[in-house]
Amino acid sequence: MTFEEKKEAYAELIVKMGAAVRKGQKVVVSCPVESYDFCRMVVRKAYEAGAEDVILKWTDDICSRMEYEYAPMSVFENFPEWTALERNTLAKNDAAFIHLTGSDPESLKGVDTAKVKAYYVAADAALKDYYHLQTTMGFKWTIAGVPTHAWAKKVFPELQEDVAVTKLWNAVFNTVRIGDGNAADAWMEHAKKLAEKAKKLTEWQFKSLHYENSIGTDFTVGLVKNHIWEGGADKDRVNGAPFFANMPTEEVFTMPDRLMAEGTLVASLPLSENGNLIENFTLKFKRGEVIDYSAEKGLETLKMILETDEGSRHLGECALVPYPAPVAEQGILFLDTLYDENAACHFALGACYETNLQGGAEMSEDELHAHGGNTSINHVDFMVGTKDLKITGTRWNGEKITVFENGKWAF
Repeated sequence: MTFEEKKEAYAELIVKMGAAVRKGQKVVVSCPVESYDFCRMVVRKAYEAGAEDVILKWTDDICSRMEYEYAPMSVFENFPEWTALERNTLAKNDAAFIHLTGSDPESLKGVDTAKVKAYYVAADAALKDYYHLQTTMGFKWTIAGVPTHAWAKKVFPELQEDVAVTKLWNAVFNTVRIGDGNAADAWMEHAKKLAEKAKKLTEWQFKSLHYENSIGTDFTVGLVKNHIWEGGADKDRVNGAPFFANMPTEEVFTMPDRLMAEGTLVASLPLSENGNLIENFTLKFKRGEVIDYSAEKGLETLKMILETDEGSRHLGECALVPYPAPVAEQGILFLDTLYDENAACHFALGACYETNLQGGAEMSEDELHAHGGNTSINHVDFMVGTKDLKITGTRWNGEKITVFENGKWAF
C-alpha cells in the first residue's frame, strides 16, 4: 500500500470499526486544524457509511494556549451553556463521536494550572449527561491519533519536521494494523483474542492482584466483587453494536476497589497530561489512597491531578497490556496516553467505568461507591508495565494464579 492508500484505509477504519457509523446517524468529528486534509477523508468516509450529517469541531494548541494565557479565570469557571446543550443533546440522540488527537505533549507547559483545573471542573458539571453516557457506552465514540508537526517533533526531535511527521504517520499505521493485509479482519481477530483473555479473567474473579518489578513497584490492588474484565470491541449499550473506543487498543481492563490499594507504584513511562509532561514519578498508596508522591519533572501537574477532587487520589481502572504489543514494538515513546497506555500495563487515577461491574451502568453514584467503585472528574491513565513485571492474582478462596510473568501473559 502507498502512503496515501494507508491514510485512506486508516480513515475508513476509524469510521467503520472505531465509531461504527451507521446509516442515518449524526457524526461529530473533532480534529486539529493542521490535519484538515485527513479530516476531510474521515468526513467523506462517514458520509459514505450513511451518516445523515457530520458536525466539525476544530482544535488548535496555539489558540488554546492563548486562551489560558490571556482570558480571565471567569471564562474557565463557566462552561458555555450552548456548548453543553449541543454535546449533551447529541449524545442523548445516539450521535457517534470521532476524536482525532495530535496535540503537542507540552502545549500548555507553564500556564496557570488553576485555570486548567477550573475548566475541567466546570466542564464535568456541564457535561454530566455526556460523560455518563460515554462511560456507560450509551453511544459510540472513538479516539484516534493524527500526527501533527509539534507532536512529531517531540517524538523525533532529531529529525526535520516533515520527515518526523511521515515517520510518526507510519508508526501510527503500524499500531492499528494497517499494512498489506485487510486491517478490518486483523482488528476483529485481535478483538477476539482480547475478549478471550477478558472472559477468563472475569471467570477467575480475583480478590486482588500483586505487582512487582525491578524499578521499584511493589503494589497490591483489590478488585470489586462481581467485577467484569473488558477488552477488544466495546458494545453500544443501546443497540449492542460493536465499536472501538480507542484506536489502538491492546488492553483488558476492570474496576479496582477504591479502598483497597497498598504499596508503591513506579511509573514506567512519562505521562502527558493537560499539555504538560510528568516524568519519573512514584505514587504510594495506603487503604486505597495516594498518601505520598514524587516526580522528577511535572510535579505541579501531578499535584493538580491528585488534588482535583477526593476521587482523584483513588484508582478507577486496572488495565493489563502484554509486552511486546504493536505499540511497544515500535520502540517509540509516543508522549500521548492513547498510545503509551497501550504499550504497558497501567492504572487510572479517578473515575471508574461502570460497565466493569455487574449492573454498574444502572447504579446511582452512592450505589457504585458502596460496591467499591470510584467517581471523579478525572480519569488519568499512567503506565507501570515493564519487561520484567510479574502479576500474581489471589482469588477469594485463597488460590494464587500467575497472571503475568516477565511482562507477558502467563496463561
